[in-house]
Amino acid sequence: MRREELQRQLGISCPSPEQLIKPDWENSQDYQISVKRDDLIHPLISGNKWRKLKYALTNLVESGIKEVISFGGGYSNHLHALAFACSKLNIQLMAIVRGDYSKSLTPMLNDLRDWGVKTTFVDRKTYAKRNNPDYLAGLNKSHPKAAIIPEGGSQQLAISGVAELILELQDSYDFILTPVGSGGTLAGLITAENDAKLIGIAALKGEGYLEQLVSELLPSDCSNSNWKINHDFHFGGYAKRTEALVDFCEHNRQQLKIEIEPVYSGKLFYAAKSLIAKRAFPCGSRILLIHTGGLQGNRAHNITAP
Repeated sequence: MRREELQRQLGISCPSPEQLIKPDWENSQDYQISVKRDDLIHPLISGNKWRKLKYALTNLVESGIKEVISFGGGYSNHLHALAFACSKLNIQLMAIVRGDYSKSLTPMLNDLRDWGVKTTFVDRKTYAKRNNPDYLAGLNKSHPKAAIIPEGGSQQLAISGVAELILELQDSYDFILTPVGSGGTLAGLITAENDAKLIGIAALKGEGYLEQLVSELLPSDCSNSNWKINHDFHFGGYAKRTEALVDFCEHNRQQLKIEIEPVYSGKLFYAAKSLIAKRAFPCGSRILLIHTGGLQGNRAHNITAP
C-alpha cells in the first residue's frame, strides 16, 4: 500500500493550512505570527503523530506485519493515534503503559480498550528500560512477529515524515517554534532544508537530555546547527500545569478560535507570547508556530473543546 492510499484509507487531510493570527499579546502587532495547523490533519491521528507514524504504518502494511508493540503514559497522544490507526488497519497493538491504571482507566486508555488494544501496565523502573537493547531483545523474543515502535513514534522513519512539513509551507519564516517531548519533531524539522531559526519549546524538564535525544535522531551527515531548545516554559515538568496556563489555553480558544492543551501546544503558545512580549525576536520577524495536535489530552484536564 502506498502512503497516499494509506492516507485516503485513514481519512488524513494534508497539507495542513498555515493560519495568520492576530493575538492580543503584548508587542504582537510588531510581528507576523502564523500557525501551522497540523491539529486539523485528522480528529484522532493529528499533528506530529501522523507525520511520525506515516512511514512506519506504510511499512507495516506493505510487509504484512499484524502486531505492533509501543510505549506511552496513561494520557499518551502517540498511543492514542497509533491505536486508532491500527484498529482501522487490522493490526494488533500491544501498549506498554507507564503506571498502573487498571482500576481507573483514563479517557485515552478507555479508547484503547474499545479499539481492542492489549495493554500491559508496568512500573516506572520497568518502563525506563523501553530503549534498552536487552529489554527490547526480550520483547522481540516473546513477540517474534511484532514490530516495535518507540515511545512518541520518534525513530528514523519518523524524521522524513516530519521533514515534509517544511515542504508544505507556502510562506517563508525567520523563526519556527515547536514543542519538544521525545525529540522527533524537532529532529525532523532540522533535517529539512530551511533558513529559519528552529526553536524547540521543552514540554518537560530535561535540559541536556532533550538536546541529546534530538541529536541522536539526526543523520550523521546533518550539518544544520541553526536550532536550540528553550527550557523556560515546562511549568514544572511533563503534563505539569498552572492555573495561569490553563486560563491562557481557554483565552486562546476564545480569542483565536484555536484549541490548544496545557501539555504541548499550550506551552508552545505561552512561550511565544512571553518571548514576543520580551522582544526576544527582531521587530518585524515572521514567526511560525507548529501546532502538533494531541488535543485528546484536553479530556484529562477538563478543558472543553470548541
